[in-house]
Amino acid sequence: MNARRVAITGVGPVSPIGTGRAAFEAALLAGRSGQRTVTAFDPSGFQIRHGCEVPGFEPAAWLERLDPAATGRGAAFAVAAARLALADAGLDPADLRDEAVLIVLGTSDTEAQEEDRLAAEAAAAGPAGFTRATAARYTGGTAVQVARDLALPSAEPVDVSAACAAGNHAIGHGLDAIRLGHADIALCGGADSFSRRMFASFHRVGTLAPDACRPFDADRAGTVVGEGAGVLVLEALDRARARGARIVGELVGAAANCDARHPVAPDTASVAECVRLAHLDADITPDDVDAIFAHGTGTPVNDVNEARSMRKVFGDRLPPVVAVKSMLGHAMGASSALGAIAASVALDAQFLPPTVNHRRTDPECDVDCVPGTGRPAKLRVVENHGFGFGGSNAVVLIAKAAA
Repeated sequence: MNARRVAITGVGPVSPIGTGRAAFEAALLAGRSGQRTVTAFDPSGFQIRHGCEVPGFEPAAWLERLDPAATGRGAAFAVAAARLALADAGLDPADLRDEAVLIVLGTSDTEAQEEDRLAAEAAAAGPAGFTRATAARYTGGTAVQVARDLALPSAEPVDVSAACAAGNHAIGHGLDAIRLGHADIALCGGADSFSRRMFASFHRVGTLAPDACRPFDADRAGTVVGEGAGVLVLEALDRARARGARIVGELVGAAANCDARHPVAPDTASVAECVRLAHLDADITPDDVDAIFAHGTGTPVNDVNEARSMRKVFGDRLPPVVAVKSMLGHAMGASSALGAIAASVALDAQFLPPTVNHRRTDPECDVDCVPGTGRPAKLRVVENHGFGFGGSNAVVLIAKAAA
């Protein structure tokens, strides 16, 4: 009854379609794809050779205290996203050193590129071949690295490993901390980097799209591996208003559950229950939700399951369902954090971004996925989904800030 309300005052995307809010928003609303030929490694031995990498990212441009040579790509993404989010919120890290700051970052496998290097070093010379530099980059801890580079020694750093739902888990953690007075400000989101191992794993099990990611499309054939980071600045609403902050949206609810029934196959009932729990937490009904930012991987099983889960909750009154992975690819632990940023941007712009690459909707999905072209929309509450391996589910709800 006495829980504090929570505002989103800044967003920091590092993504295949743009780094920083302005670039990300322009590309997102225009429906630009970040898909290109893989450059993280030589893909010539693979039948499929495309992915969604972050182009032109230079860690040295973002790291102020960490050594770029000793910092993994995922951690550098996270630092950049945190700096961008704070700047978007009108906050200087130096002004937060006496604040109760929480840093919560989700990941599936943040430094996967370093795993690739460790595997190559071990293959060449066994465990004795591991280099100190590779090991240091692999074991740094993402949230701790962000706290170190921002010079926030009193911040509480938390890493959340929950596969593809990790970003939403982190955002929910921040929401609870601020509601309960455990933190006044939180940097929440997720980060993951592109790797040969992840790409090869998806390729081997046949879940990579041969041409493009087509969520909810009748001809969809898989996902596209991506990378990046997304960080949101969460603040107690009264604090944000007192400092005159521009409020992007209000984080009004979150929920997480885990069915733990299968390593990769989603469970319809569990996903639907997670959505219901998020609505309960936000004290809203399904009719209050104006748009859903779907997990929407473009794989045959996931999209049908997600559509069925939404129908269990919304019935025949399902709002538009946007799938931004059609543009961003699947950024693993960063995916739902980038989805939350996309939802916040759409809410602020009162405009729904499109699901690109879409040709015809699968009758088994039967959703309005805003195919091809975005459109203006009256948005009050948007819902963001994140569903991961092992039955890990997390949903967050963002509302338009009251005047």
